[in-house]
Amino acid sequence: MADSIPLNPVRKNSKRTPYYNPARLSRYSLEDESSSLDEMPLMMSEEGFENDESDYQTLPRARANQRKRGLCWFLFGGWKVICTSCCDCLAHMCRRRKELKARTVWLGCPEKCEEKFPKNIIKNQKYNVFTFVPGVLYQQFKFFLNLYFLVVACSQFVPSLKIGYLYTYWAPLGFVMAVTMVREAVDEMRRYQRDKEMNSQLYSKLTVRGKIQVKSSDIQVGDLIIVDKNQRIPADMIFLRTSEKNGSCFIRTDQLDGETDWKLKVAVACTQRLPAVGDLFSISSYVYAQRPQLDIHSFEGNFTREDCDPQIHESLSIENTLWASTVVASGTVIGVVIYTGKETRSVLNTSYAKNKVGLLDLELNRLTKALFLAQVVLSVVMVALQGFVGPWFRNLFRFVVLFSYIIPISLRVNLDMGKSAYGWMIMKDENIPGTVVRTSTIPEELGRLVYLLTDKTGTLTKNEMVFKRLHLGTVSYGTDTMDEIQSHIIQSYAQVTSQPAGSSNGTGGTTPSRKSQSSGPKVRKSVSSRIHEAVKAIALCHNVTPVYESHAAVNGETESAEADQDFSDDNRTYQASSPDEVELVRWTESVGLTLVNRDLNSLQLKTPSGQILSFCILQIFPFTSESKRMGIIVREESTGEITFYMKGADVAMASIVQYNDWLEEECGNMAREGLRTLVVAKKSLSEEQYQDFESRYNQAKLSIHDRALKVAAVVESLEREMELLCLTGVEDQLQADVRPTLELLRNAGIKIWMLTGDKLETATCIAKSSHLVSRNQDIHVFKPVSNRGEAHLELNAFRRKHDCALVISGDSLEVCLRYYEHEFVELACQCPAVVCCRCSPTQKAQIVTLLQQHTGNRTCAIGDGGNDVSMIQAADCGVGIEGKEGKQASLAADFSITQFKHIGRLLMVHGRNSYKRSAALGQFVMHRGMIISTMQAVFSSVFYFASVPLYQGFLMVGYATIYTMFPVFSLVLDQDVKPDMALLYPELYKDLTKGRSLSFKTFLIWVLISVYQGGILMYGALVLFESEFVHVVAISFTALILTELLMVALTIRTWHWLMVVAEFFSLGCYLASLAFLNEYFDLSFITTWPFLWKVSAITLVSCLPLYIIKYLKRKFSPPSYSKLSS
Repeated sequence: MADSIPLNPVRKNSKRTPYYNPARLSRYSLEDESSSLDEMPLMMSEEGFENDESDYQTLPRARANQRKRGLCWFLFGGWKVICTSCCDCLAHMCRRRKELKARTVWLGCPEKCEEKFPKNIIKNQKYNVFTFVPGVLYQQFKFFLNLYFLVVACSQFVPSLKIGYLYTYWAPLGFVMAVTMVREAVDEMRRYQRDKEMNSQLYSKLTVRGKIQVKSSDIQVGDLIIVDKNQRIPADMIFLRTSEKNGSCFIRTDQLDGETDWKLKVAVACTQRLPAVGDLFSISSYVYAQRPQLDIHSFEGNFTREDCDPQIHESLSIENTLWASTVVASGTVIGVVIYTGKETRSVLNTSYAKNKVGLLDLELNRLTKALFLAQVVLSVVMVALQGFVGPWFRNLFRFVVLFSYIIPISLRVNLDMGKSAYGWMIMKDENIPGTVVRTSTIPEELGRLVYLLTDKTGTLTKNEMVFKRLHLGTVSYGTDTMDEIQSHIIQSYAQVTSQPAGSSNGTGGTTPSRKSQSSGPKVRKSVSSRIHEAVKAIALCHNVTPVYESHAAVNGETESAEADQDFSDDNRTYQASSPDEVELVRWTESVGLTLVNRDLNSLQLKTPSGQILSFCILQIFPFTSESKRMGIIVREESTGEITFYMKGADVAMASIVQYNDWLEEECGNMAREGLRTLVVAKKSLSEEQYQDFESRYNQAKLSIHDRALKVAAVVESLEREMELLCLTGVEDQLQADVRPTLELLRNAGIKIWMLTGDKLETATCIAKSSHLVSRNQDIHVFKPVSNRGEAHLELNAFRRKHDCALVISGDSLEVCLRYYEHEFVELACQCPAVVCCRCSPTQKAQIVTLLQQHTGNRTCAIGDGGNDVSMIQAADCGVGIEGKEGKQASLAADFSITQFKHIGRLLMVHGRNSYKRSAALGQFVMHRGMIISTMQAVFSSVFYFASVPLYQGFLMVGYATIYTMFPVFSLVLDQDVKPDMALLYPELYKDLTKGRSLSFKTFLIWVLISVYQGGILMYGALVLFESEFVHVVAISFTALILTELLMVALTIRTWHWLMVVAEFFSLGCYLASLAFLNEYFDLSFITTWPFLWKVSAITLVSCLPLYIIKYLKRKFSPPSYSKLSS
C-alpha cells in the first residue's frame, strides 16, 4: 500500500545538514537499490501530496530556524554566536584529532609498534591548573548579568563616573565570584581524586623476565596483561589464555552495555594450547586489529603465528575481545592490549560532561537584558530632558551607573543560595531516602520537564526472571501446579532407568525408541511423555553454563573430591547472556532435571535419581535479533540419537512448527499478562541427514561472498515441520511501584521514551507490563530498514497510524535519522510512548540531543548503568539510580536516587517547589531593584535632572542586605500546594511546563507594581517634607523598607514560622540601626508623631491597592492550585 503513494521530486539546491555524523554510519551500505526513490522526500501531511513543492514546504519549523541575519540579529545575540564559533574553530585547530587507524600489534613487544598510541589514562576533569581560573571566569562572565556588574564596578575607578563608595560595587561581585570558584574547585578536586584512584590501580604485566606490577595508566599497546577474577579490565585486549580448562571465561559487562548477565569469551586457540604462560614470548606472533570504533558488539581482526610452517592464521571476532571497564567473572585471563585510553570502546562511547544551565537562568538572563535596555532608555531620557548640555555623554554614563540598581547583583546571590537550599531539602526528604543532589545549579529543571528518557534493565525492571507458565496445547501449568510436573518427571525417568536394565546392550534400547518416534504423529502421546520431552528440550536448548565457586583448595586435593564439588547443588550458579535462559534452566532444576556441567562441546544433565545424562553438542545456532530464535543439535551419548532443538519468538516459530490451532491464541493470552513467551520445538535427525547438513553448513561458512545468507539458507533447510513441544511464559519482575509512577508522570503531561540495549521482544513486553503503553493502545513495530527506500516506505506506513506507541531498533533509527531526521522526530513526538531497543550508549545520548534540538523542550534521562552515563550527561537533567549495575550512573548524574518510584516525588513536589520559589524569588529581587531605581528617577527629575544619588553608602548596602535580605530569601520556604496534593493531582505539573510563573507577562506586572510603588513613595515623601531635605530621605527610606516587608507578606502563599521570624528580625534590625544612622537621618525628627503618620500614610497608599487587587483576583479568578487547597 505504501509504495502506491505519489512522491514529488526534491529541489536540487535544497541542502539539509544531517544531525548524525556520516562517518559514524559506516556500518550501513550507502548504495540503495531504488536510487530513484533516493531522490524523493517523505511527505508529512496529506496536503503535501497535492503540492508541487518539496517536503520542506510542509515543515515550517525547519524553515523558521533559517532566519534572516541582519543588524538586529547581530546586536541581539549574533555577536555571541560568531565569537563562540570562532573560539570553537581555534580550539578544534589546536587539538585536531589524529585519524584512527588499523594496527598490527606484536605480542609482548610494545616497542615494535610503529605509531604512538594514546596513554591509558582516565580523565574526567573539566580544567587543569592553568585553565581553571580563566575557565571559571569565562563560565561566569558569559552571563550578561555578571558581565554587566563587572563593567559597572570597573567604571567606579574613573573619578568623573564615581557615584558612591567602591565597596558597594566590588564587595557583592567579589563575594559571588569567590563562592563560585570555591564550589568549582571542590567539584574539580573530587573528579581528580576519582581519576587518580582509577589510574593508580595495579596490574600484573608479563615480561621476558617474569611478572611485574604496573599502574593502569602505564599500560601500553602490545603489553601482555594478567587480569584476575573480579578485577576491572584496564584497556581493550585480545583474549589469549585463561586458567579455565575449557579455554573460555565469563566477563561482566554491566558498566559497558548495561546488561547484568555474564558474557562468555573464548581464548585464541593457538595461544591457549601453549604448554606454559612463558611460551607466549618464545613464539613470534602478532594481532591485526581494525581501527578503533564505537560499536561495542562487533570486532574484526586476525591472529597470526609466523614461526611455524605453515603459518597459523586465526580469525578474531567479538568473542575473543575483552573490552575495558568490563570485569572478569571467572578464572584468570591473559590478554594483549590493542587499544588504550581515548581509543577504548568505553571512552569512545562516553560523552563529556557539559556545564548545564537551567531554563530559569536563561529566562532571567533575558529579563535582565530587557531591564538593561530600559535602564539605557531611562538614562537617555534624563540626558535629553537636560537638553544634552555640557559633557552629556559623561552624564549619560553616570545615569547608567546611578540606575544600575535596576539590575540587582543580589539576584545571583539569592538564586544560588536558593538552589543550595532546595538541594538540602531534597536530600533531607524522608520520603525519598538516599537521594543525593550532585549538581546544585539546576533543581528548577525538575519542574519544567516534558520528556523523560528511561533505561529498562535495572531502572524499570529488577532484571530478575520468574518462570510463570508452561503450556502444552491441551494442558497448562502455572506456579501453583509445578509439583505435578515434578512428579511426572520423576515418574518418566524412573521408567527410563528401569527399561534399559532389561536389555543388556545399548542397541537393543535404541531400536524401540526409533520406532516410537517414527510413529509419533499417529499415536497420541501421554501427558507424562509430553511433559518429559518439553522439560528435556528446555534443559538442553540454551547457552547457559553452570559455574562452581572454587573454595580455598588444598594442594593435595584428589580428582574425585574435585568431581564431587563440581556437582554440589549449593555451590552452583548459572551464567548466560540472557536472564530468561538462566531462569528456564533454574526451573528445569526445580522440577528435577539439572544442568550440571557444560563446555564448548558437551553438556551433562542430572536426573531426579542422580543419573548423569551426557550429550555431545554438534552445532549451536545463536539467537540474533533478525532470526529471533536459537537452536542446538545434540547427540545423546548413551543412545546415539541426534536431535535438533529450537526455541524462539512466536512470530519466528509459527511458520516452522507443524500445524496447530492453539499457539497464536495462547501467546496472545500470555503477552497480555506481561509474560515473555518462548516456543519450544524439536526434530529428530538420522545420522545421514545430519552428515548431509554438516557438509553443506561447513561449506557455507567458508564462502567469502554472502556468507550470512548462505549459512541462514542451510539452517532453514532443517527448520521445517518441527514438532511443537510447549510454550513457556517468564516474567521480568518490575521495580516497586513502577506502574503507578509511570501513570503519575503520564498524567503530569510528561512523555516517556524507553531507550534500552535489550532485544525488541523483551523491550515490547516490558513496555506493556509496566503500562508504559496502555492496554487499549496499539503498538507499531518499525520494521528493520537498511536503506533510504525502505525507510521511506516504512515511515509512510507509520504516518497513517494514529495514537499508537512506536517500537524501533537502533539500526533502523540510525537509517531514518540519516535521511529523514526532522520528519521522523516530528512523527515520534506525536506518539504517546516510544521504545528504542538495541541502542548503543552513544545512540542514547544522540536521541536526547535530537529531542532538545527539534522540540526545544526540557529532557530528563534516568538510568542505572555505565551505558547510561552519556544519555544522563546529555540531558537537561540527569537522574542516576544506585542499583545492581554499580554507581557509575549515579556518580555522573545531577541527581541520584535509590528507586525509580522516587522520581515521582522528585518532580511533582521538589521540582514544582524549586521552580515556583525561584520564579517568585527572582522577580521579587528584581522588584526590589526597580522600585529604588524608580525613586531615583523621580528624585532626579524633580531636582533638575541632576545625576546625584538619592541614598548613599550604608543605606544602599543595608537595603540590599540586612534590611530586606532575610524576608525576601524566606520565599524559598513558600509553597502553593501541600506535597500530598501535588502528588494526588499531577495535572498541576502541566502548568509549570508552560513557564507561566516567570514570563514577560508576570515580569511586566512586577514592573508596573515597582513603578507605582516607587512613584508613590518618592512623591509622597516630597509632598510631605517640610523644611529639610534630610526628612525626604528619612520618610521615603523608612516607607520603602516597610513596603518591601509588606510586599513579601503579600507574595507568600503558605506561611512558615521562619518567615515570621525573618520579617520581625529585619524590622528590628532597621529600627535598631536608626540610632547609628545620624549621618543620614535626623534622630530628633524620626521620633516624632508627624514622621510616623507620614510614613504610615505613604506605606498604606503604596500597598493597600495591591492587597485589594489580590483579594479580588483570588475571589473571581482563582489559580488552579487554590481551587484544590480550598
